[in-house]
Amino acid sequence: MTATPAHRGTLARRTRVLRVLGVTPLVRRAAAAPEPDSATEPAAAPLVPAASCVVLLPDGCGARELDLLGRALAAYGPELARAGRILVKDGRPTAPVPPVRAYLVFGQAQAHALGRELPAAVMNRAQIVLADEPNEVLAGGAGKRRLWTALRQLRRALAEGA
Repeated sequence: MTATPAHRGTLARRTRVLRVLGVTPLVRRAAAAPEPDSATEPAAAPLVPAASCVVLLPDGCGARELDLLGRALAAYGPELARAGRILVKDGRPTAPVPPVRAYLVFGQAQAHALGRELPAAVMNRAQIVLADEPNEVLAGGAGKRRLWTALRQLRRALAEGA
């Protein structure tokens, strides 16, 4: 965003007036986009953050379900809040499943997809926690209690591995 000379004068005057009044004007910073290093990264690599936990969700979750799950994961700390989320569509994950210490799986279909995707050695080392599907969690109190129990179990497993 470039300002014309007349506009710059107006902005400077506005800034001076605000400072005299004791108000510090805030300026939006421009985000610097990092240049992708094509030599080290494949161009079509999925964006799953490097974390100690990955969440597998069924494809087609509604905004309300995702909001509830996001808040529940955030309530259990930053490690779970930043957990990578992978959708499962037609029995296949939409992104490669990385080997991590723990997996939070929502539903039997997603658990089967995880079992087909990961090698046995990785599955033996990892803690896999199964929770109800997101629509079942929203259906009633019992689903929410099972979700909180699964999250406690997951947090405990991550704390032991640290």
